[in-house]
Amino acid sequence: MHETDSIDLAILRLLAKDCSISLNEIADQVGLSATPCWKRIKRMEEQGVIVARVALLNPDQLGLPVSVFVSVETADHSAAWLSRFADLVAQTPQIVGAWRMSGDVDYLLHVIVPDIAAYDQFYRTLINAIPLRNVSSRFAMERMKDGPLPI
Repeated sequence: MHETDSIDLAILRLLAKDCSISLNEIADQVGLSATPCWKRIKRMEEQGVIVARVALLNPDQLGLPVSVFVSVETADHSAAWLSRFADLVAQTPQIVGAWRMSGDVDYLLHVIVPDIAAYDQFYRTLINAIPLRNVSSRFAMERMKDGPLPI
């Protein structure tokens, strides 16, 4: 766990809100000069606090309006199965988020596709690629919030 002070948190809030903000703007807003501000950002990148600087894209504007949350259950919990599943998740661009869960569901996938037919193709590919016990899909009706971490 990274020890953060109030200046680090202020920098992170600014970057999380808008990663295109200039170094000088960040430094001004947190009360530092550019060099110490840059050093803090570089340190947080090296420590893995800042994983990437990305832009949030509007999936509707890009022809990807269908968001599906896919619950996956497996009967096989071996290291070999997990490795195959992790590779599949990493290599499948429609999967934009994946979590190993506790409780009655083993994995939760967030899948984004252009339409139901594309989801059906994704689903068929998934169930043919690796043995699964159960796959359950929930289609999002409305995106109510999607944003930065609550720091």
